[in-house]
Parts: sequence; C-alpha cells; structure tokens
Amino acid sequence: MINPPYYAADSRYDSGMKYERCGRSGLLLPRISLGLWHNFGDVNTLSGSRDMLHFAFDHGITCFDLANNYGPSYGSAEETFGRVMQSSFRPYRDEMVITTKAGYDMWPGPYGDRGSRKYLFASLHQSLRRMNLEYVDIFYSHRFDPDTPMEETLQALVDIVRQGKALYVGISKWPHEASQFAYDYLRRHDVPCLIYQGRYNMLDREVESSGILEQAAANGVGFTAFSPLEQGILTGRYLNGIPSGSRASIGKFLKAEMITPALVEKLKKLNAIALRRGQTLAEMSLAWLLKDSRVTSVIVGSSSVDQLADTIRSLDNLTFTPDELAEIDGIILTGNS
Repeated sequence: MINPPYYAADSRYDSGMKYERCGRSGLLLPRISLGLWHNFGDVNTLSGSRDMLHFAFDHGITCFDLANNYGPSYGSAEETFGRVMQSSFRPYRDEMVITTKAGYDMWPGPYGDRGSRKYLFASLHQSLRRMNLEYVDIFYSHRFDPDTPMEETLQALVDIVRQGKALYVGISKWPHEASQFAYDYLRRHDVPCLIYQGRYNMLDREVESSGILEQAAANGVGFTAFSPLEQGILTGRYLNGIPSGSRASIGKFLKAEMITPALVEKLKKLNAIALRRGQTLAEMSLAWLLKDSRVTSVIVGSSSVDQLADTIRSLDNLTFTPDELAEIDGIILTGNS
C-alpha cells in the first residue's frame, strides 16, 4: 500500500499548543516535546511511528527529542525519524527543533561511549546520516564524564556549533558544580548553553533539592524535563497494582518491586485530586511541571496517537491553587492525605 502524501494541518499552531522562550535565547519551544526513547525503534512498526510523529506536528509539537542509542535497537529511532523526514517532514524542516545526544554506550570498544571529542563528533556524524539531516537544532552531552576533562567535552560542543552541525548545545544529567563550569566555559566561548535536560516529576524532585533547576534559570539556561510521568507510574496504570504488559511487569527499566502498596495508596490520593480538577493523573502530573515557567518543555513518550492526544490535553489547565499544591506535597513528601 502506498501512503498518501502528508500535508501538515493548517491549524497546527492554533490547536492549543503553548510555547515558552528557552532561557535567554530567541528560541521558543513547545511546552510538550515528543521523545523517541521508546516505541520508535525497529521493533515497532514504521506506520505506527509515522502516525504519532504526524499527529504530534499537526498539533503544534515542533520539538522531537532523540539520542544516538534510542531504539531498540541502538540508532533505530533516529533511522525511523530519518525515514519520516525523507517521506513527509522534509518540507517542514525549518518549523522543527530536532535534538540528539551522545554520552552513553553506542558501539563496542573504547571510542563509542562517554565524553571524548572523538566520540561526540563520530556519534553526531552518524546521527545526521541516520536522520537524513545536515544539522540538528540542539546537540546534548548526554551525561557528565568524570574521566574526560570537561574542557575537551565542552570545546567539542563549541566546535560542533561553529562547524554548523548544531545550532545550539545543551547538557543532560550533569551535576551542579560541573554544570556551572559548563555554563561559564560555553559562555566565554560565545556558544552559550541553551538548555539543561534533567529527570523531573512530582515523585522525583532531585533537580529542585540539588539546585539544578534554579541554577539553570539563574544562568539564562532553559530546562526540559524527561520522565515527567516517572516511567508511567504517574498515570492511571498502577492504581490497582501491576497490570500485565506494563513496564513494571516487564521489568527492564521499571521494576515491579517499585510499585509498593504505599506508592499505590499515594497514587490513588493524587488521582482523586486530578479528578476534582477534571484531569487524569497523567494530565495533572504534566500540568504540575508546566505550571513553572522555569520548565521550558516536558518530554513525553507515546505508544499511540490516542495517548498523545491525552497528553496534549494537560495544557488545558496549568493553574493550581495553593491548597492543591499543599495537598500534593503532603501526599508525596510526607505521606499524609
């Protein structure tokens, strides 16, 4: 069967998507970005991946978050995106913010991991080929490497921008002190860090307690949150235990032992607040992040168009009363109802 030509929806910027300025840059990012960590690899159907990508763009999601080893298998999410870029997205390339990363293991041997200049350049060249792109909009150092001089990693990012292979650079999961070094180094070399990508959700607030979130804002750096639903825990999926086929039942990234009776009880109380707000637990969890202007965007995964549509509805209500925020904190931080 030959797929019909793709024409982006004329209403894509009038469908309710909101955009936030990224730090002190001129770049606006959608409050919701689509992450291709899962469900876009070569174990998934191309048609399903294509449908989700088209739906996202048709509804104002302009940022697509990838990394070299997203799949499975490694590299296959970028290959999937590259096929869609060639078949349907090419006319809209200038309306998109496409990101990729390097820092984790990608190929065997000493040159396919961590933060060396050799690895970052080689990985980005491979990513560009897989995605059928001449450049990415944002290239991230995917993690801090204590065994590589920070100057080497950061100078590689500077040179990647100067060579036109990326428009902006960011860091992901760097610790507080190293992040400040990165912000200062990149600023001195006229390639300011655009954005910090960190794990953040109602249950995991380490970027708050460590000062990472406030540090990014103070340095004019945007912040994008990954795992905003804590691997699906902050959805309705685990309100009654562990269903068959869920991530916790498979146990690769989310372990079944994490879904404790105490956690399920908290989720039920949070769900009751969400219902009072006219939201699902997932929608409220995303809204809780997006209420903060320091959070430029949240990166969501999706396994279907319907799931992505539910996610976008979180933008309908981003306002919380002080009582709601206090109740949420009471449930999560102290265990009180």
